[in-house]
Amino acid sequence: MDEQLDSTAPDSTASTLPVEESAASDAKASAAPVEENKVVSRPFRVKLRGSVLVLVRLPNRRSVRARFHQLSTTGGVIHVEKPLEEKLEVELIFHVGQATIRNKAQMLFPMWATQGWMQPFRFVNLPDADREALDTNLKSFLGDAATGAAAGS
Repeated sequence: MDEQLDSTAPDSTASTLPVEESAASDAKASAAPVEENKVVSRPFRVKLRGSVLVLVRLPNRRSVRARFHQLSTTGGVIHVEKPLEEKLEVELIFHVGQATIRNKAQMLFPMWATQGWMQPFRFVNLPDADREALDTNLKSFLGDAATGAAAGS
């Protein structure tokens, strides 16, 4: 028993692995090259830190004001006073750059913040035209932020 716990014993853990685990790790190793060839492009995110306001229209037609903390072409995080229900489908209306976006979004699980709540969301069926407009305006927002930072230094 002491020999198995001895860290100087040559590769004692390899001999104690069950055959199923070894076969499973071999299967994972053979699947790894396939996953490496697969390129997953994740859309870039812009940290707005509350500089862009958003109107959240609830299913009962009431509205809640919020601020974007982070935004991308697939979703983002808003800062709200009170959390909204998870999986609630809302309409987001906001203006970023030269575009006004009005689209449905699904609320995800909220996170408590020091003042209010951070609530992630994902866009639901964002039309290609709106996605491209959002992408262009977010990239220009990044460009403006970079030139402003360069001018400030």
